Amino acid sequence: MDRTVVVITGASSGIGAVFARKLAPEHDLILIARRRDRLEKAADTLSKKYGSHIEVIEADLSSEADLDRAAERVRAEPRLVLLINNAGFGTKGRFWEAPLESQERMHRLHVMAVVRLTHAALANMTQRNVGGVINVASVSAFIRSAGAVSYSATKNWMTAFTEGLYIELAAAGSAVAVQALCPGFTYSEFHDTLAVDRGRLAGAGFWMTAEQVVEESLEGLRQRKPFVIPGWRYRVMTAIITKLPIRLRLAVEARATRARQKALGTQTGNAISSR
Repeated sequence: MDRTVVVITGASSGIGAVFARKLAPEHDLILIARRRDRLEKAADTLSKKYGSHIEVIEADLSSEADLDRAAERVRAEPRLVLLINNAGFGTKGRFWEAPLESQERMHRLHVMAVVRLTHAALANMTQRNVGGVINVASVSAFIRSAGAVSYSATKNWMTAFTEGLYIELAAAGSAVAVQALCPGFTYSEFHDTLAVDRGRLAGAGFWMTAEQVVEESLEGLRQRKPFVIPGWRYRVMTAIITKLPIRLRLAVEARATRARQKALGTQTGNAISSR
């Protein structure tokens, strides 16, 4: 019997690479990212260890041509059972001081690439009434902070998009599942590139491993949960902050931002981190 196929974007490191490692024993994979050398190394390791077929697609999904190519591959895959929209990047620095190109690229990658790939995947999977989509959002979708305006906005859009899809699929009686995965601080290159100081929050238990995040996501998918927020601390935080009156929520977020920037050393600069 042929293996089913999982497509993972941003698969060259971090959460995407862990998804690939966790899913390779039972599935063939299509790995999409900008860094071909890393993809090919991962593909060689996973195929030798698990006997799975790994296809590598080098693509910058903020590029129209590369996105077209990736979306057509997703739409045409007859064994597709899961799309993981993980590709993304973060910046730090005030919105009006950050390069406009990086802000526009972020919206293309976090929004339009997710729209195009998800449309292709659902057109494929709903016809067979099988499969799922995981959109890797962030706790930042619920708890905003200065220095991450576009990141928070695009991740908030991703959660709203996923919720809408969940409602449509449920109303249609479809077996296809969707999930917004909303991790907080995760040990990965994503935060390393942003030069985030992990030390002051590590003892408080806010940092999670990519393995923990992926395990909670896959368990949530099995339970058909539309939202997965890994870590009880983050679940408590988001439950409280989203229930506050708007003016109080904004005051709390502003104060928390100042404290977080001091703790993590992210107040200045325009660094960019991608996955």
